[in-house]
Amino acid sequence: MTDVTLPSLGESVTEGIITQWFKKVGDSVARDEPLFEVSTDKVDSEMPSPAAGILTEILADEGDTVQTGSRVAVIDDTGAAERLTPHAPGVEARAHDDAPTPAAAVTASEATPHLDATSGVVVSPVVRRILADGGVEASALTGSGPGGAITRRDAERAVLDGPTQETVVSLSNGRRRMGQHMTESAQVTPHGFVAIEVDGAIFQRLDELGRMTRDGFEVSDEMVISIAAVRALGEFEFLNATHNGDELVVHRSVNLGFVRAVADDGMLVPVVHAAAGLTLRALARRVRELDERVASRRLTTDDLMGGTFTVLGAPSPHTLWTQPIIIRPQVAVLSIGAVREVPVVVQSGEARTLDIGRRVVLGLSFDHRICEPVGAASYLERVGELLANLDVEGER
Repeated sequence: MTDVTLPSLGESVTEGIITQWFKKVGDSVARDEPLFEVSTDKVDSEMPSPAAGILTEILADEGDTVQTGSRVAVIDDTGAAERLTPHAPGVEARAHDDAPTPAAAVTASEATPHLDATSGVVVSPVVRRILADGGVEASALTGSGPGGAITRRDAERAVLDGPTQETVVSLSNGRRRMGQHMTESAQVTPHGFVAIEVDGAIFQRLDELGRMTRDGFEVSDEMVISIAAVRALGEFEFLNATHNGDELVVHRSVNLGFVRAVADDGMLVPVVHAAAGLTLRALARRVRELDERVASRRLTTDDLMGGTFTVLGAPSPHTLWTQPIIIRPQVAVLSIGAVREVPVVVQSGEARTLDIGRRVVLGLSFDHRICEPVGAASYLERVGELLANLDVEGER
């Protein structure tokens, strides 16, 4: 017999929530085959089977919170799996209400049911897609399938009729964990905030040159400002630091976190490690790779660990500035407003004229234990200077 335990899921992660079992008791399983999915405040991961055999016990149900190192299942690895075939007598094939027709085949990942976080029932991807397209929450329905499962017919009927009453929606695991961390940071860290407006003429030059790098990756305003922000940290090292008890650990390597919204599930902060030596072209490639993994929910634990400084891009094209909460144990986070076209006074000798220019507001939330408004403003001024002098043509 082989015990299946919840492995270590990364630094500071001590527990996870079992969100889905890919096998049921009695199923055969191959070594390293995905056995179950676990969700933490950092990332969702598929856990591979440590052995081949028959799954004889499941000790943690879907939705259970489990400590790392705890037993979650037992596999009989004595050779019984070799005698079990998909069509063996006594083994029932699981029926799917949403089984694909010959003309509408779907991939294995699309056909795998998932536990809906708000309703607490298993919802197949086909049903979830119908409900999402129709703007109906699964939690508003009572399924007619086995165990209260929502069938395709239930979903189609609900979309046709529309929701009829208000519903109470439970927070997803991601939003709940995000709220816990942000609440803790707001209570423990004495936040300060400074914002300044800097010249954004460089973005006019970038538009004229083109937004694509030589490698074919798009360059965003956030990436350009992040390059200047990283280089300015070389002169303000105390901002590229983390708290460790009563000590401040100043980091020589800049591991730059980028705040990313996750649809209906809060936010994630993937990290570009060793960002200090990157050109604009290299940063664009690294950020694009991380964004693709965020979109496909394929971030690894390493992608989310080790950040020393964080950047929050403009949440919308009309955002003037934001005041973000620091991600402990870091001591600062830079917020970027939308680049705007505004009236600008141009001084030429003694004459002044009014022209149209570009401006952007940069904000810094900082830990008052290690910095004060003057230091924070000086850092932002330096970011603005480096931004104005960035060689975007050479670096893209």
